[in-house]
Amino acid sequence: MSTLPVYRWRLAPEGLATFRQLRALGLRPAGQPVVAQLERSRRRREPLIAFLYRIDLARPVRPMTPARWAALERANTARRICPTCGRDAGYRIPPSLGMCVTCADAPQLAA
Repeated sequence: MSTLPVYRWRLAPEGLATFRQLRALGLRPAGQPVVAQLERSRRRREPLIAFLYRIDLARPVRPMTPARWAALERANTARRICPTCGRDAGYRIPPSLGMCVTCADAPQLAA
């Protein structure tokens, strides 16, 4: 079993990039394996870790088609509908509550 090479923050070699850096370049990893790891140390906590991919093997990001835009719009709309009262909350409902803030506060107001 081989281990990944680990580089310190800002010391990664040329030709490697994180997922976010690839996106900024308009690229995606395209199924390639992770080739290295980047670590940023933090005080009193475990280090932040980012995986590095080869830029030369990355492919362009697939363009959004009208059907994909429509599916994304439907998914975002579904996240705004409260399952308790059925109204559009006007914001994305937090998964921690599972319902709009008005429905979550209703039992506290009744007491």
